[in-house]
Amino acid sequence: MSGRPALFLDRDGVVNHDSGYTHSIANFVFRDGIFDLCATAQARGMALVVVTNQAGIGRGYYTEADFRELTAWMLARFAEHGIDIAGVEHCPHHPTHGIGAYRRECARRKPGPGMILDASAAHGLDPARSVMVGDKASDMQAAQAAGVATCILLTDSVEEAAAAPHGTLVLPDGALREAAAVIAALPK
Repeated sequence: MSGRPALFLDRDGVVNHDSGYTHSIANFVFRDGIFDLCATAQARGMALVVVTNQAGIGRGYYTEADFRELTAWMLARFAEHGIDIAGVEHCPHHPTHGIGAYRRECARRKPGPGMILDASAAHGLDPARSVMVGDKASDMQAAQAAGVATCILLTDSVEEAAAAPHGTLVLPDGALREAAAVIAALPK
């Protein structure tokens, strides 16, 4: 597959502080440095795509409509900073805690690569020229399975770092400006 490089971003814990099943504007707080990170990637010609597990939908904590409303608000905030998010992929399923049709295995649920592969196909992206920034080992596992070249894990957890695939760059939790510097230094 050849195409445009992308910056794939986990949402909760990377784009915003993870308040636990974040689903309302009132609980959505952008992480310091997220707009700088995205602006750096965008300036390098990278498409920006959010890939987020949303098991809170499957568990019945909030609805798909709640997710869409929050996503529209989030995209408007990015646009106010001159940042164009090419796509937002989400997976509402959970294999054991989902309710009804939401209880199932799904290749889109990280650590599965489905959201990254679907976004790549939909937007003409090349994972082999792309970067994933996440805060869980499952983000890195999904990226590796999709063939993403550069994986950046933002965590202070020794367990998460140990569970990440070989070759993952581990930075401290919230180190978005440091991640931006890594992206700025990548060969074009």
